[in-house]
Amino acid sequence: MVMSTEIREPVHAQEISSCLAGNLGWMLDQANHSFGCELAAALAPLGVGQRGFCVLSAAIDAELTQTQVAGLIGLDKTTMVVTVDELERLGLAERVASPTDRRARVVRVTDAGRERVAEGQAIVAAVQSDILDTLPDAERDAFVSGLLHLVTGRLSSAPQCHPSLRRREPRA
Repeated sequence: MVMSTEIREPVHAQEISSCLAGNLGWMLDQANHSFGCELAAALAPLGVGQRGFCVLSAAIDAELTQTQVAGLIGLDKTTMVVTVDELERLGLAERVASPTDRRARVVRVTDAGRERVAEGQAIVAAVQSDILDTLPDAERDAFVSGLLHLVTGRLSSAPQCHPSLRRREPRA
């Protein structure tokens, strides 16, 4: 989930030094930042932001608690609470008692939230397609397949690091 909105100067191939060209972390960060900014701009008309859209998408057809949704999309507890508060205020989600644990609250997506998710999914698909269409077919398929392999395998969970990295949108 992409969250940073800081302004960066464009990077051009001829400007990348040989050490950056082989630096996987830098390349992934650059791609993540640029993709995130483009996606944020495209999702802005929905009024929920990327974080809200991710919460709604994860909770739409599931009986997941706030904690489970937060873990699934990589949000800390406080950020999750604030996000669900906002989604409730907008009438897009509601907290309901869990059918299996009376102490837990499940995030339920409302009909209005479902409509917002459908709109958002179309926007995300269009942005992804526009970006991936800049690659030749064989490279596109290999890139998506390789990235999926990494994020479901070796990079599926982050090790503890100090200081810990935060995954949340900056406050406005």
